[in-house]
Amino acid sequence: MALTAKGFLFDLDGTLADSLHVVERAWLAFARRIGADEDEVKHFIHGKPAVESIRHFLPDADENEIAAQLAWVTEQEIRESDQVTDLPGAQVLLARLTSLDIPWAIVTSGSVAIARPRHSAANLPEPDAWVTADNITRGKPDPQPYLLGAEKLGLAPRDCFVFEDATAGLLSGLDAGCQVIAVHVPAGTPRTDELAMRVDSLTEIEVEKAADGTVTLTRRPG
Repeated sequence: MALTAKGFLFDLDGTLADSLHVVERAWLAFARRIGADEDEVKHFIHGKPAVESIRHFLPDADENEIAAQLAWVTEQEIRESDQVTDLPGAQVLLARLTSLDIPWAIVTSGSVAIARPRHSAANLPEPDAWVTADNITRGKPDPQPYLLGAEKLGLAPRDCFVFEDATAGLLSGLDAGCQVIAVHVPAGTPRTDELAMRVDSLTEIEVEKAADGTVTLTRRPG
């Protein structure tokens, strides 16, 4: 099956960068700090802006408390940024996009303070555009992040491939009207019938570019 578009929008954590252990350690520490159930926190936070997760688990907290907790969680995550690595296929795919002059952006729920060190630690190339938690008012699963990503590339959402590993991000991309490719998502993930493609790794992705700028994406056989 071949898909066509003009640009790429990538989630960062769990899609391009292997930061799961760093993220979960910080948030499990947060759970213990506030006396929340660790499993509930671990299953809620993925793909969402940190401030939204904090508000979810501290619904009665005022803005000063929210800000203090956000600063604490951010510090925990930044402290271990050097342990983040690139995921299989990320370097090759991004180098391919760059060589073909195909526009691509990173659309992450992380703040600049968190995303930039992880991007650097994973030794990823610089995208054409960034969307972070600092740029948006509504995070994933709301479509705003991917709508903004498409806008920053100067493309219609339908002309963008979205690569995501988390349910919140998949829903964000689908509701934005993009063509969504799920990377290593578990069974039971909602709305998988609406996905353009599912892959286990970015190593499966092949990209070609036509003279008119149209990009063709296929899954590598085997």
